[in-house]
Amino acid sequence: MTSTDLTPTEPTAEVTKNPCEREVSVEIPAEEVAREWKSALTRFTKHARIPGFRQGKVPASIVRSKFEQEIKSEIVEHLIPTAFREETNKQNLVPIGQPQVVELELEEDKPLKFKAIFEVLPAFEVEGYKDIKVAHEPVVVGDEEIQKTLDGIREQSSTYVNVDEDRGLADGDFGSVAFKSTSTEEGAEPVEMTDVLVDVGGENTLPQFSDNLRGAKAGETRSFDVTYPEDFADKRLAGKTLHYDVEVKGIKTKQVPELNDEWVKELGQDDLNTLEELRNRIREGMEHEKKHQAEHKVKEELLQQLTTKFPIDVPNMLVENAIDQRLERGLRSLMSQGLRAEDIKRMDLSKLRGGQREGAVKDVRANLLLEKIADVEGITISEEELDKQISAAAQQSRQNPLALRKQLEESNGLDGLRSQLRCDQALELLYKQSE
Repeated sequence: MTSTDLTPTEPTAEVTKNPCEREVSVEIPAEEVAREWKSALTRFTKHARIPGFRQGKVPASIVRSKFEQEIKSEIVEHLIPTAFREETNKQNLVPIGQPQVVELELEEDKPLKFKAIFEVLPAFEVEGYKDIKVAHEPVVVGDEEIQKTLDGIREQSSTYVNVDEDRGLADGDFGSVAFKSTSTEEGAEPVEMTDVLVDVGGENTLPQFSDNLRGAKAGETRSFDVTYPEDFADKRLAGKTLHYDVEVKGIKTKQVPELNDEWVKELGQDDLNTLEELRNRIREGMEHEKKHQAEHKVKEELLQQLTTKFPIDVPNMLVENAIDQRLERGLRSLMSQGLRAEDIKRMDLSKLRGGQREGAVKDVRANLLLEKIADVEGITISEEELDKQISAAAQQSRQNPLALRKQLEESNGLDGLRSQLRCDQALELLYKQSE
């Protein structure tokens, strides 16, 4: 339902007061404070270790003076959570996250006073959500698409045959080479490979390789520099210049198998024996993938229309959590593509967070709206559905389902998973009625 792009952008949203923020003033009676102060003082006196006094025999006045801040901290820890909860219950407020305590006043014989600033979920309705409609485009798989896939499979099944005649490399040949590359960067280690096929003149081969290897015979060595484009796919090489010493070990040509039933049998798929069966299998797979993509596109449009129709306020705490999740996904994806830890350290994470805020607000708003629709539709998640989802996640991450469930229970993750499943089912309901 969401996507993440870690391209740094300047945050554009103005800083305004959060409509989901609330503030309560709380006063705890002096007698209750006195009881807690006395109890804390007794505990500290019992365990205090001060030179010149036996443990448990230190005068209370000395303990009070030496440990005043610690005593106050313990009193705050004991009294504020309960008092805060009672006050918010009295005002029918349901806080999310931990409150920020400000203007704290605490003295031994006086009432404890403080203000708590916190956020609540917005109050809203979703009347008219069933009116949202999005066209469902038909899924069509053309013969040319199937042929292109067949050609790709044939390419993968190709074999490479040695050229015995005495000639140099030409376009269409594959040079079997060994090479050593060195970078001009200080401290860079040379890279050596002993068995690489270079498609001379191929569309995916850098022109510098083809130009310098064209005409080379087996046994010859060529030395040249290669400057990689700034937009080169491998970011580790993009924009860099490397020197190559390349030895041509042999010349090969590629033989692509004929498109017939015999080739299909050679693929080794027990249930595929004819070219027509392979075509049907490809068509089924492509239809399934296209249906999945079309459904995803419609659901994205549904969420866009839903959040536009109901532009509800969202708690900043949930937005910050969503930003964390988006950044984590994005960085994990970049690391899988070769991003190094030192590259991450050089990133302006503050700017990255700002660039993710707009998308995070939409994510949170969409989830709150879907949860409300789930409430209206009476959508609940059974234990069986929950276990099924946990088992699927465990299989994907190669974990034991029981261990994963225990992990979720200990981290309070079951409620989050249940909530996400309710949102998914609410979105599925919108999808089915949106045509």
